[in-house]
Amino acid sequence: MILQLGIGGWIGIVAGVIIFACCVIASGLKIALEYERLVIFRLGRYARTIGPGIVFIFPILESAKKVDLRIITQDIPRQEVMTKDNIPVLANTVVYFKVENPEDAVIKIENYVYAVRQYTQAALRDTFGTMELDEVLGERDKIAQDIRKIVDAETSDWGIDIKGIKIQEMELPAEMKRAFAKQAEAERDKRAAIIKAEGEYLAAKRLTEAAALMSAEPAAIQLRTLQTIRDISKDPSEKVVIFMPSGLSKVDDLIKTIKP
Repeated sequence: MILQLGIGGWIGIVAGVIIFACCVIASGLKIALEYERLVIFRLGRYARTIGPGIVFIFPILESAKKVDLRIITQDIPRQEVMTKDNIPVLANTVVYFKVENPEDAVIKIENYVYAVRQYTQAALRDTFGTMELDEVLGERDKIAQDIRKIVDAETSDWGIDIKGIKIQEMELPAEMKRAFAKQAEAERDKRAAIIKAEGEYLAAKRLTEAAALMSAEPAAIQLRTLQTIRDISKDPSEKVVIFMPSGLSKVDDLIKTIKP
């Protein structure tokens, strides 16, 4: 039966085998980009981690799980957290992390992205709960660093490195906003009153010095009186009655003494 195939039959069989072998080999070729790694499992057990470039895995016997090594940015949904003094605050954060050990990220955790997000939310609540509102508002960077340390310690066994956490927004309740607005307004009024008092003090001090200088020379007071009369007389629609000082006649003598 085999001998009856002839040359054409054998050529067809060989061609079929070659095509099948090429298909098997082609199915085992994988391309991993520069920022990707392939975690290879052989018959269900971890075998190796390969990449980047063109790699080969044994079809049927081996399977591959692709892992991205670039920094991943995850936006943590806004959530309400309570401070130590029982004031609710709405906080919105962003976490930046990357995979350092691909095999651990695949083997030890089902979904490391989801897990990092959940750990960050829990750490955010725990950190806010140990601080009062004034500390929360004034130490945003410190809070972010504390959260990063907590999450990084919990996820390091999964081959994850937490690069940073940023608190984008913190929103206070409406009644707290009104309270802070009143406090700011009171502080502005306080500063304005202090500045006004300082101005009045300086003005009174200068007036006291001027009065002391004029009291040393009575004629100077009389000259000041004449200056005031001239300023008033600029408006012809007004009539002003002034009782002249008795010593005004000495002004003429003073003027004569200062003329060359």
